Amino acid sequence: MSMNKRFRGFLPVVADIETGGFNSVINPILELACVILTWENNRLRPLSSHRWAVTPFHGSSIDPASLKFTGINLQDPDRRAVSEAEAVKGLFREVREQMKETDCHRAILVAHNAAFDREFLMRAVDRNNVKRNPFHPFTTIDTASLSAVAYGHTVLREACVRAGIDFDINQAHGALYDADRTAQLFCRIVNSTPIAMDD
Repeated sequence: MSMNKRFRGFLPVVADIETGGFNSVINPILELACVILTWENNRLRPLSSHRWAVTPFHGSSIDPASLKFTGINLQDPDRRAVSEAEAVKGLFREVREQMKETDCHRAILVAHNAAFDREFLMRAVDRNNVKRNPFHPFTTIDTASLSAVAYGHTVLREACVRAGIDFDINQAHGALYDADRTAQLFCRIVNSTPIAMDD
């Protein structure tokens, strides 16, 4: 079985977005990360990970409580932030490259509480007029929902613990770490779920 057979032509891409608030219209993306997955020996596993620190878009509003929650320091000289447009285009490049490798015709966003990440990503796409969006326009895979079914919990940390995946609370709410844990959780659920396939 191949990736495109397992997911009906879709490439699942795990992403996590850290933001300056809960309103995608006025609050900016501050970090964006993704984990590219591969399918080998009938098992799903992480292949590579990518992270972009993002400069708040012009005119955006940042809730100080969000910075306290994520621990993001916008003044950190080692942050090496890029524009929102550059981050989104970078994500799309990585996704399209793996789509070609796997012969998938579309990507599907996998995230923990996916509606939140999708809303911010799509708003950034529209705001920057980014073309060639590889993601399905409305379908996502939400690992919070999957975790509720598989492990009886929706919180990422607790779901990981119940799945036997290490989780460091001190690294949580960083986009790269959360994307990595979400990817491991998603792979664990997929790999433990038998599926009947047509010949």
